Amino acid sequence: MDPISESRRRISIKEHALANVSSPNYPGSCAGYDDTFDIKSVIEKLKVNIKRLEGNEMEFDLIGVEPAIPNAFRRILLVELPSMAIEKVFIYNNTSVIQDEVLAHRLGLVPLKADPRLFEYRQEGDEEGTEQDTLEFELKVTCANNKAAAKDSSALKDIYVNHKVFSDSLKWVPIGNQGDVYTEDDVGPVHKDILLNCLRPGHKLDIKLHAVKGIGRDHAKFSPVATAYYRILPEITLTREVEGEAADRLQSCFTPGVIKVSETKDGRKVAKVEDARYDMCSRNVFKHKDLIDAVKLDRVRDHFIFTVESVGALPPDVLFIEAVKVLKGKCARFLEELSTI
Repeated sequence: MDPISESRRRISIKEHALANVSSPNYPGSCAGYDDTFDIKSVIEKLKVNIKRLEGNEMEFDLIGVEPAIPNAFRRILLVELPSMAIEKVFIYNNTSVIQDEVLAHRLGLVPLKADPRLFEYRQEGDEEGTEQDTLEFELKVTCANNKAAAKDSSALKDIYVNHKVFSDSLKWVPIGNQGDVYTEDDVGPVHKDILLNCLRPGHKLDIKLHAVKGIGRDHAKFSPVATAYYRILPEITLTREVEGEAADRLQSCFTPGVIKVSETKDGRKVAKVEDARYDMCSRNVFKHKDLIDAVKLDRVRDHFIFTVESVGALPPDVLFIEAVKVLKGKCARFLEELSTI
């Protein structure tokens, strides 16, 4: 690769510094060079490759863009995509040891399965809500002694009834015709085993809850993702052969699976790059003076490894598509504003 292409595509990691980190003005450009912006070229280079999609987790590669693009998606996923969460908690009776406001906060953080795209935002000042913008739940639990427990039993689950309150105790109360449209499995808690409270005989909970649509910018409980982050694709090149004890030391400098030590036909142990993708840029190799010249560490500046973990209401691939729609809307509004100047 020629020096110009190297500076355009690679961020070089040195022992005490980074090289080629100048931020370009737009995708495909490079600081210090006279580039002409070509939207067709940008579109041709843009690629999205899904590497892993398992349950609520997705990892994909976003290729041919500058950091502003994945960062925009990250911010949108965290604070601009809506979800349903418990917002109003009406406590009629709470004799547990947890204070009302603390219990209300815990209840608000329980993720719900309800698809936010099927609901409207609740009007400000509306205390009751409607079937289009509110889900109602109730929590009625009483702890008592278990009369059927063995006399010599000491386990709490045996001697008490309802001594632990889990999220499966939240019962959905349909509003209007919601019962004809949804089921409790459609709108209830994502997980049934979230611990909400611990009770003792005589303790009671009598609570009504309203879940509404909101975004993470208003409160973190509305964020549809547990996490959304990205990092630049690592690239590791061995500039010379590393063998024997040095190969084992080189392997220990990186995340497991990055460097592989294999035996050659003549019985020598030789190191090779197995999978640089999951290198975490520890720079441990620079601790070994005899290995510094054997390794070249880079990052591909326009190749991002993006990870999304959904809380469960919507799968991560759907969330990313929704984030794309939000960004498209922002761009459309910006272009409309420019056209009026």
